[in-house]
Amino acid sequence: MFATPPPLEQKPAFDDPAANKPTHNFVTCIYSVKLGDIFCNITVTWAKTLISHTLYITVENSDEENHYTCKIDLKTWQFWGKKGLKTFTVADKRIDVFWDLRAAKFTCSPQPNSDYYVAMVCSEEVVLLLGDQKIEALRRTKSRPSLEDALLVHKKELVFAKKCFCTKTTLGQDKKEHSIVIESSLNGPYDPEMWISVDGTKSIRVPNLHWRFRGNETITVEDFRVQILWDVHDWLYSGTHSGVGIFVFRRDAGGGEDLGNSFWDVLADEPCSVGFCHFLYAWKTE
Repeated sequence: MFATPPPLEQKPAFDDPAANKPTHNFVTCIYSVKLGDIFCNITVTWAKTLISHTLYITVENSDEENHYTCKIDLKTWQFWGKKGLKTFTVADKRIDVFWDLRAAKFTCSPQPNSDYYVAMVCSEEVVLLLGDQKIEALRRTKSRPSLEDALLVHKKELVFAKKCFCTKTTLGQDKKEHSIVIESSLNGPYDPEMWISVDGTKSIRVPNLHWRFRGNETITVEDFRVQILWDVHDWLYSGTHSGVGIFVFRRDAGGGEDLGNSFWDVLADEPCSVGFCHFLYAWKTE
């Protein structure tokens, strides 16, 4: 008979999806983008509830506290509404956002899987391009690709599942996305276990999850070191085997730094001050 271990003694006082059970799925990505002669952060959020499906694009305005947010309704009943253009101004620069989601294919994520584009144009350059229809986006915007590629610096995602959680993230040195699958076995005659697979290969196996519900390991993806941290305390000790598990996929910045010394320090550093981080909040349902 296992005694119930306590959660971490001090959780940081910041707003996070683990505080209360949310009512929607979302994927948020932060990009560093060059607009004219300045770099700024652009936040892209795909959010879905039972009654809405929305894309938000927020452009940081370095000269003002108020940032500009472009909202695109993806669940509109009007077919033509899934293709459009919005124009706004940030720091005296004209920004055009083009999108075509008429043929977009979705899986379990609020973010499309394929057959779409969202393009942001500034000074006749495509400074941010999302989706796999690059040629169609360049043709429609009549703009050239930016010489400075947008850099993905942070990703936060919230998903719901009973047993198997799937996501995609960039782990290597290029922009290639890798498939991540997290599986667990919490019931039955054997000790609870968890597996984390990358591109179909089981990279991490965590036995004795009763005692190892919080931890970290380093794996190699395309000759690049990636540290994976997890905290699945609530999966085991919430009383119903439901609750949130928190995972962090973090590129090794080099120098042999142990990024897992303090799990909540990593969360409090969101977005990561060093390198790319992917925060996955995995809500296990009954």
